Amino acid sequence: MQYRNGYSMLGYGCMRFTSRNGNIDYEKTKSEIKRAYELGVNYFDTAYIYPGSEEVLGRILEELEIRDKIILTTKLPQYLVRNRAALDKYLDEELKRLRTDYLDNYLMHHMTDIAQWEKLVSLGVTDWLDEQKKAGKIRHVGFSFHGNTDMFIKILNAYDWDLCLIQYNYLDENSQAGRKGVEAVAEKGIPLFIMEPLRGGKLVNLLPDKAKKEIAEDKHGWSAAEWAFRWLWNQKEITCVLSGMNSIEMLEENCRIASEAEIDGFGDEEFAMIDRIKGYINETMKVTCTGCKYCMPCPKGVDIPAVFSCYNHMYSENKATGRKEFFQTIALRREPAMPSQCVKCGKCESHCPQVIAIRDELVRAQKELMPWYSRIWYRIARRVMVG
Repeated sequence: MQYRNGYSMLGYGCMRFTSRNGNIDYEKTKSEIKRAYELGVNYFDTAYIYPGSEEVLGRILEELEIRDKIILTTKLPQYLVRNRAALDKYLDEELKRLRTDYLDNYLMHHMTDIAQWEKLVSLGVTDWLDEQKKAGKIRHVGFSFHGNTDMFIKILNAYDWDLCLIQYNYLDENSQAGRKGVEAVAEKGIPLFIMEPLRGGKLVNLLPDKAKKEIAEDKHGWSAAEWAFRWLWNQKEITCVLSGMNSIEMLEENCRIASEAEIDGFGDEEFAMIDRIKGYINETMKVTCTGCKYCMPCPKGVDIPAVFSCYNHMYSENKATGRKEFFQTIALRREPAMPSQCVKCGKCESHCPQVIAIRDELVRAQKELMPWYSRIWYRIARRVMVG
């Protein structure tokens, strides 16, 4: 295992522990965590809302007697916090679940909008965090993020964070926090953690047949997953990549890759391969948007590139993925950037280098991204997540 800033390059994402009959398979999970630790993984990431994860992880760390030998992260469910007392409630509950009296890292979970952080600030979260640090309950504070690049930069600059966690992979290079976000974190000089390196396995299982064939025939002998991991670890700005490993074979393979991958190990040949894979994926997309943002800003606040990214993911992956991303990155902002806000002024189309009929495509995107049966869920989710 290689390490960056004291963290293993491969981190254990604890959201996808194997379940059996509705409960986490404890013995299987324990054996996998034990093996990961033996192979040098020292970073374990969970969250309040991962069903059963905190309790199981805490029990395993205690039984293996490795709590003080690893770096433990969990997350404040900020979308459930309505007053300062709730901050204490959730932290105390999480410490109890994890059978520990301190957290190495505590993240504000699932930030999508600066308004979420501003709400926490109004409840006194900054003083509260200072108190928890002084009491030794929290050592480092960060946030996990799903949203667009501009919003990520605002949140990044709003507090003296110790670390952050973003969704990032070769397909999301120009969406979510994106490459610009990666560079902004590097300028801060804080550790950067990556989730969804394989987009939930979709950069393996749902690749187009042409991409799978080219990967299988390539002289490197790397799997689709290895290409995705190596692309990430090629970047010096990235501290640790999380993987939701739920088999010994998977974690041993991922640990092997993490022991071999190098910063700047990609040359023209490797980058060209990634570009070809992305090209095969893009062939399945509905809108030929490159994310250049020449169409922005929209006078009515529509985030046109983000809408098209979600719309395209409905077809390059599946409809559920595209809709989930749409709700995370667009619908749950304090100030929504919905395609339905378009008034058809045409300003965007006059600047689009791809000559996309943006107004017409936004109508189609709205219809598919937000079908009628999702509107009740949307209202409920906004009430909970945004307030």
